[in-house]
This record gives sequence, C-alpha cells and structure tokens, in this order.
Amino acid sequence: MIDMIPRVSAENHPVQQRIALVSARGALPLDPDMPVLVAALAAAGATVATPCWDDPAVDWGRFDAALLRSTWDYVDRIDEFLAWCERCAGRTRLLNPPAIVRWNTDKHYLADLARAGVAVVPTRFVEPGSDADAELVAFLAGGAAAFCVGASDAFDEFVVKPAIGAGSRDAARYGRGEVERARAHVQRLLGEGRSLLLQPYLARVDAQGETAVLYLGGAFSHAIRKGPLLRSGGGMVQGLFAPEDIHPRAPEPAELAVAAAAYGAIPFAPPAYARIDLLRDAGGAPVVLELELTEPSLFLDHSHGAAARFAQWLVQDLRTAVVSVS
Repeated sequence: MIDMIPRVSAENHPVQQRIALVSARGALPLDPDMPVLVAALAAAGATVATPCWDDPAVDWGRFDAALLRSTWDYVDRIDEFLAWCERCAGRTRLLNPPAIVRWNTDKHYLADLARAGVAVVPTRFVEPGSDADAELVAFLAGGAAAFCVGASDAFDEFVVKPAIGAGSRDAARYGRGEVERARAHVQRLLGEGRSLLLQPYLARVDAQGETAVLYLGGAFSHAIRKGPLLRSGGGMVQGLFAPEDIHPRAPEPAELAVAAAAYGAIPFAPPAYARIDLLRDAGGAPVVLELELTEPSLFLDHSHGAAARFAQWLVQDLRTAVVSVS
C-alpha cells in the first residue's frame, strides 16, 4: 500500500520531486524516522510515498528517487533484495545505490575498513565449511594473530553474530563459561550456510553505551547514544530489531575523527546517508562496530532540524541532477 502526501503548492516549489521512502510491511509502522522525514520532504516541495520494496504493484519508474529506509526484512531474503535493488536502480535513482548496498549488507566490509587504517572492533570471520570448535578455540586463545582484523586485549565475554544481519537479530553475547551455548550458535549459523563474526564484547558499552554518528547529505549531522543491546545470558532478538534506548549525544573529538576516517574509507562516492556506530575499547579509544549505509535508523527526531536539512539537501540534489541532465 502506498501512502501519498498531498502535493505542496507549485508556486513555492516549481519542480516537485517524487520521492519514495522505501520500507517493508512489518517495519513501516515501527519506523520513527518515517513520519518526520515524510513531513520534512513535503515541506521542501516533494511528493512522497512510502512503498514496500517487495510490492509488485509499485512502478518505481514513476519516482525521481527511491530512498531506502526501513527495509528491515531483507536479511532472510538477501538475494531477492539485492536483485530488487538492481531492478529498482534501473528504473529510478536508488539511494543508496546497489553497489553500496551489496558491499554494506555483508559485514566483511570491516576488513576493508581495517585495511584502510580505520580502527574497528577486533573481528574473526568464520565461513561456511569451517570447524566451529577449532574457530572458537582459536578465537578464545586471543592475541592479534587469532583475529582477521584488529588486535584484541584480554576479554571475558564475546559476541557471535551473522555477517549478514540487521537489528541485532541472531546476535548473542556469551561468557567464557558458555562455550557450549556459543558453539551451538556458531554451528547453527554455519549449518544455514551463513558467514559469521566472533568479536570480544567491549564491556565499556555497558556503562557508556554506543555512539552513533550520523552523516546526511555528505556532511556530519548529529550523534546519539544507544544503550547496550546484548544482555548477558539473553536470548536471541525477537522481531525485526532489538529495542533501543536512544538519547542525543555530543560526540567527542576522538569519536568524530574515527567516524570521519570510516566515512572517508567508503570505497564509493559519498552516500546520501551513513551511520557509524562506535564503541570504546579496553583502553577507552573509539572503534567502529558497524558502518550502516543500507537501512539505518537516522534518529531524526533526536536532532532539531536534521530532517529538514536532509530533506532540503535531497530535493536540491535531485533538482540539480535534473538540470545537469537537461
């Protein structure tokens, strides 16, 4: 179903861009960014719709742009989703573009960031066909040589999560005394043909939370604090995402520097939006947990004016593209 916003007066906005904010059936009513961004785009002179990515009735060619937003059900349908991205991009301007989406939906991108000199959470990648026991033993032995990217201090807890995942689904936190539970988790993911990540649990997050740094329209916009998502002894996330405790945060210079390094290491043209999630390592230095370029929450309602700035940038960028083509 497509929810249309009434057209804004053409006297103030002679060129009305038609923009799709792309969601998913189960996600649309749960996305707090959606009503804020819809209103901001309408105020900026755009005609807005909120279609679902897998709705066969949608003619994507009728839009000037399709902005990926809460397409949070793609994880279990990744091949279908990536194929849709290519088709959509053949009909309209997809933001962010398919090449970025393909790269960013698989957390192996952390290795690319590390090779570019960006500080990331130490990560061991485990691929289908691997021996779960051997991988866990090597990981828990510690030391830089045991990790594919990053160097690790000693750790008491660790995280198992899929390389293709969103909203903390299929991710869990384990202590060293819970190796049997962790092994079962690893074996299940490998048995499903999925790559996965083993990472030390950086305990400072329990007190300090995560810092999410938001870039909109190619520039730093705002930052928020997210409370810890993975509870000790907790089960798997139910639903599309884990509940989040969100508050505005003024990022420290060191956090801004790491976020800027991660943003600069994206091997594509600057994206329409980016979210860089940061944790603190054992020494207190910020490191990248995730770089979100596909469907991140942008927390627009936690920063005054962010939605309006992003909407104005998007509309102007689309108008400039039309003029340059003409």
